[in-house]
Amino acid sequence: MGCAPSIHVSHSGVIYCRDSEESNSPHQTTTISQGTTTLHGLFVKTDAADSIPSVLAYQSRQPPPSAGPRRKERRESGGASARSRTPHCCSVEAETQTSSSSAKASTTEVQVGPMRLTQYPIQVLLVFAKEDNQSNGFWWACDRAGYRCHVAWTPESALQCFLDKHQEIIVIDHRNSKYFDAEDICRSIRATEPSEHTVILAVVPRTSADQEETSVLPLLDAGFDRQFMENSSVTACYNELVQIEHGEVRSQFKLRACNAVFTALDHCQEAVEITSEDHVIQYVNPAFERMMGYCKGELIGKELTELPKSDKNSADLLDNINTFIKKGKEWQGVYYARRKSGDSIQQHVKITPVVGQGGQIRHFVSLKRLHCTNENNKQLYKSHREDKYTGDNSQSESGSYKCKNRRKDSVDVKSITSQSSDAPSLQTRRYSSMARIHSMTIEAPITKVINIINAAQENSPITVAEALDRVLEILRTTELYSPQLGTKDEDPHTSDLVGGLINDGLRRLSGNEYVFSKNMNLSHTHLPVPNTISDVPPCIAQLLDNEESWDFNIFELEAVTNKRPLVYLGLKVFARFGVSEFLNCSEATLRAWLQVIEANYHSSNSYHNSTHAADVLHATAFFLGKERVKGSLDHLDEVAALIAATIHDVDHPGRTNSFLCNAGSELAVLYNDTAVLESHHTALAFQLTTKDSKYNIFKNIDRNRYRTLRQAIIDMVLATEMTKHFEHVNKFVNSINKPMASEETSPHSEGSDTECTANIKNFPDNQTLIKRMMIKCADVANPCRPLELCIEWAGRISEEYFAQTDEEKRQGLPVVMPVFDRNTCSIPKSQISFIDYFITDMFDAWDAFAHLPVLMQHLANNYKHWKTLDDLKCKSLRLPSENNN
Repeated sequence: MGCAPSIHVSHSGVIYCRDSEESNSPHQTTTISQGTTTLHGLFVKTDAADSIPSVLAYQSRQPPPSAGPRRKERRESGGASARSRTPHCCSVEAETQTSSSSAKASTTEVQVGPMRLTQYPIQVLLVFAKEDNQSNGFWWACDRAGYRCHVAWTPESALQCFLDKHQEIIVIDHRNSKYFDAEDICRSIRATEPSEHTVILAVVPRTSADQEETSVLPLLDAGFDRQFMENSSVTACYNELVQIEHGEVRSQFKLRACNAVFTALDHCQEAVEITSEDHVIQYVNPAFERMMGYCKGELIGKELTELPKSDKNSADLLDNINTFIKKGKEWQGVYYARRKSGDSIQQHVKITPVVGQGGQIRHFVSLKRLHCTNENNKQLYKSHREDKYTGDNSQSESGSYKCKNRRKDSVDVKSITSQSSDAPSLQTRRYSSMARIHSMTIEAPITKVINIINAAQENSPITVAEALDRVLEILRTTELYSPQLGTKDEDPHTSDLVGGLINDGLRRLSGNEYVFSKNMNLSHTHLPVPNTISDVPPCIAQLLDNEESWDFNIFELEAVTNKRPLVYLGLKVFARFGVSEFLNCSEATLRAWLQVIEANYHSSNSYHNSTHAADVLHATAFFLGKERVKGSLDHLDEVAALIAATIHDVDHPGRTNSFLCNAGSELAVLYNDTAVLESHHTALAFQLTTKDSKYNIFKNIDRNRYRTLRQAIIDMVLATEMTKHFEHVNKFVNSINKPMASEETSPHSEGSDTECTANIKNFPDNQTLIKRMMIKCADVANPCRPLELCIEWAGRISEEYFAQTDEEKRQGLPVVMPVFDRNTCSIPKSQISFIDYFITDMFDAWDAFAHLPVLMQHLANNYKHWKTLDDLKCKSLRLPSENNN
């Protein structure tokens, strides 16, 4: 049965051709061609002989008698399988044949500790001087087992093939030294690095019954792992190979995975040291060599006691470490080590015992990181990186200088931090805490920031590492956005005002039973309340015609409405923004609601009364009319903002949160000293609103809309708490101002307000930040009002603070703001401090978003006014000449 000849081209360019028809002859003729020379026969000595491979593939195989049935079955079921064997070249000088059986030629999964490995089909190299029954036996055994088999005839080709393929099993014929020295071949292979994980089997001659079996020690000394008594049975060869696979090969395969682990350790930036149970050093990675200044050869094999120790460690510390690790427990902490140069360095060390043979501790793994705390560590950091940063020191320094001065051009809100504790702070790199943080399943944003900074420190110059240490120290503080006021040479007006407003109010006296009495149903001078917005008295209507102007005079409205400006202004503003339509409530319901809310403001307060609420409502409506603000918010946001402005100080007692906490008031106890007033304002407002259907403005909206609206109102009122002032402003700057500035300066950006507001609407969180910033600015917009209004508001808030100080002194409470003593206080100085630390940065940011030139002009004029009074050492609110007029 004739077939086309099969052709194979080797890597060397030699062409092997043979008739593909099966032949019973063990020496089928092969034709070898190279260039223009044609060679007939197995080997012919020609000029091209040097390029002919020294490993010749089997062209056919005669199975031993025991394999006859299987061979017949193979021919019947698919003779093409046997005929498909074509030579595979190991390299230019070595060629092998691969078994074609696919019975087991599939990958398997092997678990090694936490690693899952993929094991590919086993490769076997047969090294025989000539073809015989024994070589055939191993060949067909490989075929049955699904191994990839290669055959080499000379020592040179055997070594070359192994270096190319890295076979897991090598079978070397050790029966006769006439052709080659099997032990020399084994030694030459063992001298190569890949052979570390290879099993080498020696085929030795069968001994007669009366002959004593020889020792295996010479074979083991030569590098063999096992011996195989000559047996050409395919089954015997198969059993031997399968046992090797499931024994030595599987074990060596697992050990081979260590190469990946050691590669990871070599590139790890943490210093790693592995010692025996007797504390003999068995392994150190390159990072350990760099840290300690030793070479690997100077350390491996030495006991830890042989290395010099630092005298900075206490005996208790060493005993503590030994106690932990001997019990099999992990120890971690700070430890001093001595480098080869003699310098002591501080390290964070983590020592983990590893249980091994016999269930006993056999290894200790130590991970070490530097503590950047002293000059030696600084020098070490420099030495590690001097090659990387050579010639760039000046640039680094200038870069640092630029970073220091970049604050001038930043739009960040100013923060005041103490700079007196730099040295101690650099000693607190809490790696143990960071290890726990790294293992957390759910990370907070601040945790992610700290992790990024820690990672950046690993490859940073010492100057940068120290700066990042300072950053980490600041990030560990409780209040990230609240300025830290210094105590030396600080203006008392600034300290008292700023500190009093942003203090959390926990300085209360234990056992004080003072409870602030609240008046929830104040009576007002009776003035007819209009039935509709069109039914407003002419004098009030005339004033309200100007309510859309920033210069609207709220005090005139207060006077003509007998201190009930909120109802009248509310009706006008809510009508303009379609609040009744949105809420699906009647104007009568809205009017009744405004009356109830205003009735629960205290007219006895000089500042926190319904006039202030009306003023904040006016400012909020003014901001909502600005193009960018209006384009960034939805109708629900507008309604929520107007309602929040109306209720934001309802039932305010005229005292600060700190006062209520110090006095142990009912409200402070109810709200756990946290955002006491702001929580009370929102809770009371919703209680009043839902108490009676005739003034429940929410009764006709669906549940989902009500929940959304309620959450927006609560969020805005809580944003008026001053302890969160810097947090809200900084978030607005970083999330709104800076991205907008980047878009406007981008060469590819058209910079249109429409695109900007559309982008903001895509992010609900940004809408929340805008609403918070809007009500905050509306709440404290007094310094941005026309001068006469600004002066009036300054006098009113000062009077309220004076009254609080008087009350604190009478009750024996801590005086929250001692500077607000009516006999000694300088109102101009307090206004300057308030503008400097709360107003300027916030309104700069708000103006950058909403475009408010009129406000910024008033702010500049008012600040100049207060500075003039302060320079003249005046305590009054007006210049002497103005008082005379």
